Amino acid sequence: MNQEIRVRFAPSPTGPLHIGGVRTALYNYLFAKKSGGKFILRIEDTDQARFVPGAEDYIVRSLHWLGLEFDESPDKGGAFAPYRQSERKDIYQKYADYLLEKNKAYIAFDTPEELDNKRAEFESKGLTFKYDSKTRDEMINSTTLSSGEVSQKLAQGDPYVIRMKIPEKQDIHLNDIIRGDIMVNSQSIDDKVLFKSDGWPTYHLANVVDDYLMKITHVIRGEEWIPSAPLHVLLYDFLGWNSNMPAFAHIPLILKPSGKGKLSKRDGVAGGFPVFPLDWEDPASSEILSGYKETGYFPAAVPNILALLGWNPGTEKEIFSLEELSEEFSLERVGKSGAKFDPEKAKWFNHQYMQLQNIEELSISFNEILLEKGIIKTIDYVTKVVELVRERATFMSELWDQSWFFFEAPESFNEKIVKKRWKENSPEILNQLSSEIRKIDDFTSTMIEEKVKQLVEQKELGFGALMNIFRLCLVGSAMGPHLFDIAELIGKKETLDRIEKAVSTISQ
Repeated sequence: MNQEIRVRFAPSPTGPLHIGGVRTALYNYLFAKKSGGKFILRIEDTDQARFVPGAEDYIVRSLHWLGLEFDESPDKGGAFAPYRQSERKDIYQKYADYLLEKNKAYIAFDTPEELDNKRAEFESKGLTFKYDSKTRDEMINSTTLSSGEVSQKLAQGDPYVIRMKIPEKQDIHLNDIIRGDIMVNSQSIDDKVLFKSDGWPTYHLANVVDDYLMKITHVIRGEEWIPSAPLHVLLYDFLGWNSNMPAFAHIPLILKPSGKGKLSKRDGVAGGFPVFPLDWEDPASSEILSGYKETGYFPAAVPNILALLGWNPGTEKEIFSLEELSEEFSLERVGKSGAKFDPEKAKWFNHQYMQLQNIEELSISFNEILLEKGIIKTIDYVTKVVELVRERATFMSELWDQSWFFFEAPESFNEKIVKKRWKENSPEILNQLSSEIRKIDDFTSTMIEEKVKQLVEQKELGFGALMNIFRLCLVGSAMGPHLFDIAELIGKKETLDRIEKAVSTISQ
């Protein structure tokens, strides 16, 4: 029987969830769903100094909005609860003690001041200090102190950390699904702290222990964790869990639009595009950082945008539902190189999703915008408007920008168009047009167009010239969908009123 696939998204609640983190969650979700496995949320909140109130709730709300639902989580529970590391604190001490007992870790009493002095000493020689197999014998720890001295320090409450005892000159191999074999020599790794002086485990210990206890089969995370991966491989070995070590896949970074460096919140602020799923108010500065939701992106569009930043489906297809992504996704088609974020391409995706929206649901949402503006129209009328203009809109807010003239007559007329298109005989032509429009009983787009063409032929007018000033009357500018559709929808009386107003206003 095949082992059940179990993956986890394990964010730290130290701030808002960046879209790079969202993509990591998405890849985990897609991998789990394709295999019929489990997708787990684990909150890694052992770094109490960087904990930000509200960040966990923000993470959960963001992923819920995107449709990435968990099988197990702090709120949902599960067989391996609790799913917050702060609620699992007692678990980690047992494994730290085991590592001490097996001489795979040691107790270090060096104070921050003593460590700073040692760093300064090395820097004075043009060297960089690293707490490792070469320097640990110069430091104050259980490898240099007698057992009696260690016991005395512990008894008198001296602060200490537990450090991992990295072996000398050992090649550590990691077979990464995306990157192949990664080999690191232990000489490049320092003796990482596993337990801090405040009694909390570090990410390294808690992460490995929880992945083992929660039976995680695949660790899919960002490439920034590659330097930590050999350390985690060693921990699996030290704890005797080699046969249960998960497969690793380190996904590439999302890069700035320029391609130079990791995409940051400042890039979003400078470029006027969101890098967070939802609006986030920084509790320290009260700065509000914009989110995809509030900017007007459809929740189904964002996973589509992010999936293709690093993953190649192997076809020309670009529009995928979440279900289609789940069926087609594979880690083997995730690239090694970073993917440039293109704000315009993101808008393109949202435009495609605008066209795919259910017209009734879209109209109901737009009607809410109209009601906020004090505009009351039948839903049938609103739906007809949306059908005419949505191909011109990328965001919901743009539906109003593209359709306001269906609800309000123009108060002014574009000066550039007036100067270019309005001629001395324009009032006479428009009065003739009004006369023809009054004769139309079946006021439909087809009939209006037919009458206009007849007028053009009879008076030997330029069709384009008449259309330009007719549109100017109805819309106030050169924008809008098919002109005769506009006239039909606003009705005969409103069409005539707008022509009359334009003639009187512009001719003054």
